[in-house]
Amino acid sequence: MRDELDISLEAPILVTGGAGFIGSRVVKNLVDRGFKHVRCFSRRPLPGQGSESGTPRVEWIHGNLHSNDDCARATKGVQVILHLAAGTGTKSYADAFLNSVVTTRNLLDAAISDGALKRFVNISSFAVYSNRNNTQSGELDESCPIAEGSDRWRDAYTYAKISQDELVAKYGREHGLSCVLIRPGAVYGPGKHSITGRVGISPAGLFLHLGGGNSVPFTYVDNCAEAIVLAGLTDGISGEAFNVVDDDLPSSRQFLAQYKKNVKKFRSVYLPHFVSYLLCLGWEKYYDYSNGQLPKAYSRATWHSQWKRTDYRNDKLKDRLGWSPKVSTEVGMKAFFEDCQKGVASA
Repeated sequence: MRDELDISLEAPILVTGGAGFIGSRVVKNLVDRGFKHVRCFSRRPLPGQGSESGTPRVEWIHGNLHSNDDCARATKGVQVILHLAAGTGTKSYADAFLNSVVTTRNLLDAAISDGALKRFVNISSFAVYSNRNNTQSGELDESCPIAEGSDRWRDAYTYAKISQDELVAKYGREHGLSCVLIRPGAVYGPGKHSITGRVGISPAGLFLHLGGGNSVPFTYVDNCAEAIVLAGLTDGISGEAFNVVDDDLPSSRQFLAQYKKNVKKFRSVYLPHFVSYLLCLGWEKYYDYSNGQLPKAYSRATWHSQWKRTDYRNDKLKDRLGWSPKVSTEVGMKAFFEDCQKGVASA
């Protein structure tokens, strides 16, 4: 497959989820690069959204990716699709599949029917990796195995993202379409105040610190947006997957200490790795024994994915896309903590 894109600044580029936390930064990145027709698809109109005239031009399309007609409107004449919209926040496998996989299929079908598409970038997730039998000295990169079997069904989100990736790869093979997968780690920055579950969880109001000395695969939201845009514009990467993590990653323990120092103090209890593993094993066994009486929130697969001692690599992203984190971890964390402080003060 030839993978020479030759995308001009006049070429229409579609960003699904363009009003979201990451999507809004992707739109800004494209505008800053001088693209004159950035088309944003969102389910609900937000205050101030509308078609903006001038250069560069941002066009808003409000609709639903379940609608074939809306997908046809969104993809008309589009040469690059950066697909960030996905179903989140659901524990139902059926809903997750419907809102991530079916919607992606509708979008691909519409774009292929239109005939102008040159590159489709699907935003995946670190959740797709098994990490159970990682033999690379605790390092996770793009060569690590994808979850399969029971690990694939770890949770609805993981199942849907793996299925979505498989669908995109299938369309790439069957239609000669240039597709790229981007897998961000824990994306953070102003506008998102939550602490990633890779650091810990808060059942019944008590924060259980599970990450310990593990590195957290953080990527600042603007750095992540840069990687997504580069994936849409770079020649010669069709069929590839790229993990997105920044340099100088803090450990879970370091991050939690800085959060308490800079945002707010709260009580946390550290659980050593062997304890958290046993708790996940116990939850998994009781889930099986009780025929699902408890939600399948934790299991050994969850532990391997979230809290197993792991280091993260971004070499491929740098080498193949020419990416580098323009916002350092130190600067990014400072901006994140300051925004979190404002959120606490206004609560």
